[in-house]
Amino acid sequence: MSLADLRAAAVLSQAETRSISPENFDGAKGGGGRATEGTGSVPSSDLGRGWKVSPSVEVEGESTFELAAIDGPGVITHIWITTHRDNWRSLVLRAYWDGAEEPAIEVPLGDFFGQGWCTFAQLSSMVIAANPHGGFNSYWPMPFGKGARLTIENLAPATAVVYYQVTYETGGESLDYGYLHAQFRRINPLPPKETHSILDGVEGRGKYVGTYMAWGVNWPGWWGEGEIKFFLDGDEEFPTICGTGTEDYFGGAWNFDVPGQGYTAFSTPYLGLHQVLRPDGLYRSQQRFGMYRWHLADPIHFKSDLRVNIQALGWKAGHRYQPLQDDIASVAYFYLDRPTASRPPFPQRDYLYVVGAPMDALT
Repeated sequence: MSLADLRAAAVLSQAETRSISPENFDGAKGGGGRATEGTGSVPSSDLGRGWKVSPSVEVEGESTFELAAIDGPGVITHIWITTHRDNWRSLVLRAYWDGAEEPAIEVPLGDFFGQGWCTFAQLSSMVIAANPHGGFNSYWPMPFGKGARLTIENLAPATAVVYYQVTYETGGESLDYGYLHAQFRRINPLPPKETHSILDGVEGRGKYVGTYMAWGVNWPGWWGEGEIKFFLDGDEEFPTICGTGTEDYFGGAWNFDVPGQGYTAFSTPYLGLHQVLRPDGLYRSQQRFGMYRWHLADPIHFKSDLRVNIQALGWKAGHRYQPLQDDIASVAYFYLDRPTASRPPFPQRDYLYVVGAPMDALT
């Protein structure tokens, strides 16, 4: 955070703050704590109205619940949400801006908050914080000009209990904001000699601001020699921006391997290898990793189009690269000058499954 950002905390404005939660479903002024029934009705029965009567919602199996509907211009400044980890891949978070019929954000809940393996890992960064045990926080600014709608879909047959709070501002400055987009992709296994697509087919003016990856290794040995590539504004065969290795892109070096420790997790404001899941000698037979890179101080600007992919490379005999067929999931975060963008079909429920995780809700 810069000195200017700190000083901004002291700047007064005409903005108004509102917050939507199960205790105030529409964020109305003076509308909180009025519930007379809800998931806390029994615990609060001796205390009455205003005593945590409606702290959460129950999202029935194979249904969609509207978390928030906001009319008029504004910006979502913070989202806090939690649910049991069984639901982290079976709940899908979507966001729609300015009346669009298609979502700009469409990501499994856990993956949006850097928890794609459905096993908790502390993530402490500027825009995403995942705290014990599954307290998910987003500080991504989410501006909109006419309205916003957030939903959560439960792909599983079982009911999911969800606690949440969406805080937003209205009446603030009108600047040249882009719309936040987030797209999810997962491929398992990666086909031979193919790259994993992180983003493809996006058109318009914008900036790329972040990558999260849940990387499952299907081959013994080192897995992170592959380069990430950003194809900007008409690039075809060769990219304008090309990385030098997977661990390099996520801010590490030399295989994330500290001598005597092996893979060493870290979480910083802008990047990290926050999750290292080692084999347990039984059903979790493969190594799995969670990594993030937020391009907040170094956004990748594009004027007309953007495509992003990453290679999966290890080593084989003769000091030669080995193309890998790993289990790779990713979330691409970017701002765009329009509320919708080309995106892939969302995976079917079975294709989201994480072997060895508490995923009975998806079976």
